[in-house]
Amino acid sequence: MKGLAGMARSARGSASERPSGRRASRMPWRLVAGALAGALVLTGCTAGDDAVERGTEFNFVAPGGQTDITYEGEERQDLPEVAGEDLFDEGEQISSEDFHGKVLVINIWGQWCGPCRTEAPELQDVYEQKRDEGVQVLGVDVRDFDRSAPQDFKRNRGLTYPSIYDPPGRSLLGLTGYPRNVVPSTIIVDKEGRVAAVYLRDLLAEDILPVVDDLLQES
Repeated sequence: MKGLAGMARSARGSASERPSGRRASRMPWRLVAGALAGALVLTGCTAGDDAVERGTEFNFVAPGGQTDITYEGEERQDLPEVAGEDLFDEGEQISSEDFHGKVLVINIWGQWCGPCRTEAPELQDVYEQKRDEGVQVLGVDVRDFDRSAPQDFKRNRGLTYPSIYDPPGRSLLGLTGYPRNVVPSTIIVDKEGRVAAVYLRDLLAEDILPVVDDLLQES
């Protein structure tokens, strides 16, 4: 919130800097309101009734600009196939459909992304703890046009879960409305292949584990 307050102070300026007159004093606050609304798109943290558009296939909407969105029961929609070439094995295809029946954690990342450097070991921790219980982690590497860079990223951090190599983000085109420019972000899919949660921020293992544990308990 410090950053938002700073934006407000900056937009208002000091009394000596502001022009006189009623009209002039109003304008900066309109700008501040717009700036704060834009910033809040990245700071929310709950679910809402408008989180999905009704239908059988997933259509993403961030209600009120929230970053943590969960779907329960009939709210859940089928995940369109996310597929592409394996990061290490050129010509080898990986698909979200390969893991149907498991709880699937899809993480969109890039080696150029600062928060991904912290998040990736956390995802590896989840994978190591839960893979024998039916949890799969799948990365989607985007905007890395030199393939060797994300490969080194994974080797250096000992990441053993698979990743799709997808610089232009084509594998995500089926996710209607999904903000592909937000990196990192994570989609958690239940055992029936339906989207159960979306996180438009970096995560720790402690954020993910309770969610996958609940999904593992579902029949």
